[in-house]
Amino acid sequence: MAVYLMTMLTFGTAGIPASTKASGDTVAGLKRIAELGLGGMEIEFVRGVYLKDHTAAPVAYVGKKLGLKLSCHAPYYLNLNHADEVRRRQAGGVLHHAASMAAKAGAKSVVFHAGYYLKDSPEIVYDAIKAQIEVVLDKLQGEGTLVKLRPELAGKISQFGTLAEILRLSKELPGVAPAIDFAHLHASTGRYNSYAEFSEVLNRVGDTLGREALDDLHLHVSGIEYAKTGERRHLNLADSDFHYDELLQALTDVKAGGLLICESPNIEVDTLLLQRTYLDLSPRM
Repeated sequence: MAVYLMTMLTFGTAGIPASTKASGDTVAGLKRIAELGLGGMEIEFVRGVYLKDHTAAPVAYVGKKLGLKLSCHAPYYLNLNHADEVRRRQAGGVLHHAASMAAKAGAKSVVFHAGYYLKDSPEIVYDAIKAQIEVVLDKLQGEGTLVKLRPELAGKISQFGTLAEILRLSKELPGVAPAIDFAHLHASTGRYNSYAEFSEVLNRVGDTLGREALDDLHLHVSGIEYAKTGERRHLNLADSDFHYDELLQALTDVKAGGLLICESPNIEVDTLLLQRTYLDLSPRM
């Protein structure tokens, strides 16, 4: 039995592993994930939804056959708080399309950056983004599409998506769950880089959303370079100040489950490092 089937957390890469021989081939990427002993992958639609019906089906088949957990990341360019109402609705359409194709590819979640504050107050932005998400949820429900929408914790202070905001959306909207990017949280606050602070976050998730949320987390982890405005770029863990070992200890102690996606530039190298560290901390299941 593969290692990833014996742990509560599943580890995967943000996109196709760099060592995949058939570059750009999602199915080949899934096979490489399994060869590496990892258990999941986030399919990156960040520059556009590149899968079609006829190419998504093989992804779903291979992912299921290999026992992998899949998620997707919606395009970066969507902004559910666009100043132009037409563009705002179009952004909702982009999210709907990404979610639909994610489900056809066998993914259970679609992660997305919800938008920017622009010149609006956080509460006005919250209401605008929530309204657009509700439209998308209604469409997905009407189509019978089973996929969770996961607004991502933002890495820049200009972006919507504080921990409080994504937890509130997740509590108020069935079908929504948080995507917690711990590197973004560290970058946007200059804090949240210790066992106590990581535990605080996990406790807030459990207190707000219940134990089931801790059993089905979607996490992003990487090194991060940041400034006063927040995130600048992702770094390899070894080149950063991020205390990933303390995060993994906090996750182990709370018995967290779900999918941990590594976004380091060296992609599978750091994903394997995180998995090895976690295994050293965790009793075998």
